[in-house]
Amino acid sequence: MPSIIRRPWGSILKHNFLSFISLSGLAIVMCGTGLAISPYVQAETGIWDAITGGKVDFSVRYRFEHVEDDRVNSATGLKLKDADASTIRTTLGYKTGQFHNFGARLLLQDVRDIGADNFNDATGKSSKTAYAVVADPSDTDFLEAYLSFNGLSDTVIKAGRQIITYRDAPFHRYMGTILWRQNWQNHDALSLVNTALPDTKISYAYSWNINRIFTDEAISPKNEFDSNSHFINLKYSGLSLGSLEGYVYLLDLDNADAFSTNTYGARFNGAYPVGDNFKVIYTAEYAHQTDAADNPGDINANYFLGELGASFNFTGPVNAVTIKFSYELQEGEGGADRFVTILGTNHAYQGWADRFLITPGDGVKDLYVTFVAKLFGAKFIASYHDLNSDNLDYDYGEELDLLLIKTFYKHYTLGLKYANYNADESLINITQNGANSTVTNDASIVWAFAQIKF
Repeated sequence: MPSIIRRPWGSILKHNFLSFISLSGLAIVMCGTGLAISPYVQAETGIWDAITGGKVDFSVRYRFEHVEDDRVNSATGLKLKDADASTIRTTLGYKTGQFHNFGARLLLQDVRDIGADNFNDATGKSSKTAYAVVADPSDTDFLEAYLSFNGLSDTVIKAGRQIITYRDAPFHRYMGTILWRQNWQNHDALSLVNTALPDTKISYAYSWNINRIFTDEAISPKNEFDSNSHFINLKYSGLSLGSLEGYVYLLDLDNADAFSTNTYGARFNGAYPVGDNFKVIYTAEYAHQTDAADNPGDINANYFLGELGASFNFTGPVNAVTIKFSYELQEGEGGADRFVTILGTNHAYQGWADRFLITPGDGVKDLYVTFVAKLFGAKFIASYHDLNSDNLDYDYGEELDLLLIKTFYKHYTLGLKYANYNADESLINITQNGANSTVTNDASIVWAFAQIKF
């Protein structure tokens, strides 16, 4: 049964107490401002205009996912059964107009399985743990529910449930929605974005609760993180050669202490035109991470990313080609001392087979090449990953990823996607990662999806 219907209202208010207080307080301020400035009838008319003058958005995404996973079920000692998941994700949202610089946003999300449902939904409560994991449990809940205020110069403030990301989708390395899954990650938070300085964007957020993709049906702490976290992100785009980004992410997760970390980093990326139809693309990024709050581990790990490639434009059925070589390192010294991005959209990194969603204790070195072509109005992506450990420098395996996607009439999208991970069979890989069987077993996944979005 949908979660917003299933849970008692008292439980909902307790679960989102701070969010409730923030929203109620802003609503009182909004109404009070309107009454003080103008007569009641005028304020009522203004509020009605703001409510009715907003914008509706709607989307439906159907996906079929087939997973072949060579891992063994720890309870039965048998290889996991192949999984088939046929799911549909529907969203319906509304964003009001402005009333004395206040506005509101509601976005409802529903995920259902329709047809094939032989899969482990990753909640920890599934009766189908004999099958491979497809982390798309059925659920209905609010993805966004916030009040906004833009009465300060070049500043937008939001309070309530919201999405927090700082880079273009899907490359949310640290802060993401996990947008490839049907349920998306969101925050109960207070956020601020300021663009007063030329070519500069300053973002800050305080998050007191993080709603994860596993939904309220999951066993804690999978369902949510009780948070006392601060995020700071600064971007400067005034350079001719590219953009600068600096960030500080201070994670304090009360019910998941092992993921409480402080991360400080900087990134530079850009493109340099060589001719009318050719440009060089490049990225350099560094970050450092330490343990924080009540984390029982001793973490002192670095992150490096270097990318170099070229992009070409053509006339004809193939109108653009990009090839890019990348090296990404998440350091690991064994055990808990490794660089982790627990809130990121990690599906976009280290291969789509999701073998490295949480960094192994020995870290990850990923040397990969990405090829992108726009042809006949569609986009084709192919990437190959050579994955190795940082500690002891042994092979994890290799992965091939393929994607074909086409959008019709702006609103309709069809796609096919494939991932194949081949684990290295060396003794050191099997022995060193015995506790993390995801990197020592092969996996193959096929997706077919269709989306309508307005």
